[in-house]
Amino acid sequence: MKHSIDRIRTTHVGSLPRPHDLLDMLKLRLAGEPVDEAAFQALLKRSVEDMVGKQVEAGLDTVADGEMSKPGHAVYINDRLSGFEARPDTEVPIYVEEKAAFPEYYEDYFQRAMLGGAIAPSAPMFCVGAIRYVGQEALKTDLENLQAAVDKYGCDEAFMPSAAVTGVGFNEYYPSEEAYMFALADAISEEYRAIIDAGFLLQVDDPFLPNVYMDTSLDEAARLAKASLYVDAVNHSLKGIPSEKVRFHTCYGINQGPRIYEPDLPDMIDQVLRVNAGAYSFEAGNPRHEHEYHLWENVKLPDGKLIIPGVITHASSVVEHPEYVAERIVRFAERVGRENVIASADCGFSSQAMYKTEVEPRIVWAKFKALSEGAKIASSRLWELVA
Repeated sequence: MKHSIDRIRTTHVGSLPRPHDLLDMLKLRLAGEPVDEAAFQALLKRSVEDMVGKQVEAGLDTVADGEMSKPGHAVYINDRLSGFEARPDTEVPIYVEEKAAFPEYYEDYFQRAMLGGAIAPSAPMFCVGAIRYVGQEALKTDLENLQAAVDKYGCDEAFMPSAAVTGVGFNEYYPSEEAYMFALADAISEEYRAIIDAGFLLQVDDPFLPNVYMDTSLDEAARLAKASLYVDAVNHSLKGIPSEKVRFHTCYGINQGPRIYEPDLPDMIDQVLRVNAGAYSFEAGNPRHEHEYHLWENVKLPDGKLIIPGVITHASSVVEHPEYVAERIVRFAERVGRENVIASADCGFSSQAMYKTEVEPRIVWAKFKALSEGAKIASSRLWELVA
């Protein structure tokens, strides 16, 4: 993983708005309707190429495929594992305190955004048999498409996001939650290793760790025990993979709501830093979490590790001013070292495949341009200070 040796490098979290013609075909495939498979594969490859080209044009250094093939950042993994059954009529609690405090807002929000706006409904998955990884062909296509785009544009680094074990289904088969989590870890590790073997960085997407800290049914001891189990399972899934090839991303979801009941990063940082990753990606560009850069005044970043803070946010359509982006970057650089900071976004801009994303696509690219311009300004300040 490249460090910011002579300038601040830039990246993003992964998901990007899919083009509507690709969404049309994805929707048909997910519904089981007949689709010209050759035409779909050609369109998918072209969409990945276009997304990588736009990232390069916006000035991003470390690029990704935008998750063009996936119906959702974690939902997709259900199609790559055996041993599960979908139960569409089962309701899974989400944002419990937020919904209780702001019921009218979230009733509307979930209908038009989040999973409610996705091209295919998301049904909770329940484990009813032995878990096996069966997504080899789909993963092979994703890797080949990303490689072709990287080759075309001469990108010097690319990553591929993959779901963490913490967000996959509910156990009804294994004798304990620990046995279930570690069985998941063994299966998902096949995807992880394939991404590394293809020459890309692996990003483990884990917006689910914060949910442990929001679970009011757990007391403090139980909360810590569950968070610790989550991280142990993530580390088991990474067994044998060099940490310097791994980015760990955690956040609070795509939620653009009030967000007053989500945990602060300092509450979780001990567990986050236990993950065997070379870099840690987290939200820092929105009003709920921007102040948390101060935690690095008291928490030492382990030697050789990187942070990938969000300095632009997915939670607003306001395009950040490059000067302010630079200020955000400099704050982190002053606390952990300029070479240990890569500038990024808070979260993905289309965690679910949908026609109407919460931040309109043209605004997404304007935000990325502001990110890159801000990184240039920060670089001139940080390297000039030492010169």
